[in-house]
Amino acid sequence: MIAVKTCGKLYWAGEYAILEPGQFALIKAIPIYMRAEIAFSDSYRIYSDMFDFAVDLTPNPAYSLIQETIALVEDFLTYRGQTLRPFSLEIRGKMEREGKKFGLGSSGSVVVLVVKALLALYHLSIDQDLLFKLASAVLLKRGDNGSMGDLACIVAEDLVLYQSFDRQKVAAWLEEENLATVLERDWDFSISQVQPALECDFLVGWTKEVAVSSDMVQQIKQNIDQNFLSSSKVTVATLVEALEQGKAEKIIEQVEKASQLLEGLSTDIYTPSLRELKMASQGLQAVAKSSGAGGGDCGIALSFDAQSTETLKNRWANLGIELLYQERIGHDDKS
Repeated sequence: MIAVKTCGKLYWAGEYAILEPGQFALIKAIPIYMRAEIAFSDSYRIYSDMFDFAVDLTPNPAYSLIQETIALVEDFLTYRGQTLRPFSLEIRGKMEREGKKFGLGSSGSVVVLVVKALLALYHLSIDQDLLFKLASAVLLKRGDNGSMGDLACIVAEDLVLYQSFDRQKVAAWLEEENLATVLERDWDFSISQVQPALECDFLVGWTKEVAVSSDMVQQIKQNIDQNFLSSSKVTVATLVEALEQGKAEKIIEQVEKASQLLEGLSTDIYTPSLRELKMASQGLQAVAKSSGAGGGDCGIALSFDAQSTETLKNRWANLGIELLYQERIGHDDKS
């Protein structure tokens, strides 16, 4: 039995702009995991704890994302000269509570998880970029309207600066050419790790409101204009620079700017709960904003002193916002 896992993710900045090619987003891996166990077997059996039944490879609407991932990876394995054999795959770790998802990118996680599980089963190791391409190809073939930023962060398992590629162009390649050819092409994306040069607390607040990201994207993407795109790109680049230089005031200023850009894009992004989550950082050495598509799910905060962290946590608790995750950033984990 081989075990693999994938993390969740949350956006710090660059939401919506990242849907356009060549844009930047800053995205943080969250160590809330989805896990898989896989082994060769006499027949195909796929089970996810999202459902109360297992399937084989016969198409099933509930399992379509997992089955389509398997189909694409098996295509890749065949190209790599592997002889395919049936297997048993179990997936656990719903990124939700009481039937409400957190918004940590669980569909991206499950795709990367299945790709990793199959590659591990066949003892095939590939680099991060190829893993990203395989996972992206699954979603592009499905007509997914996301930026693939989730996948970039989930394959890197870090705080990453992601620069997006032209998804329409790659989707067209996938329709016209075989998978191997498309994977060998230059997609023109980049995934790079960002290392903050100062210590701060990173907090995730869960509103318990469920947002459907694909619906939010569909509604809001027509509001995106050139002014929004250029402002967002500069803001993300400046934020990364501020983090790498360890300048707290500049970080607060740029996260605030990223937040204002989202507010200006659509009034639907900040629900009353997300607005409260954000306002709770006022008067503190801290900054909070909506994360991802908005309309619910989670918000994030960065806090630069212990008192601000405590005050913010208390304010969130009083508002009914659940502290889903907290991490000390910028210190050396290995010490």
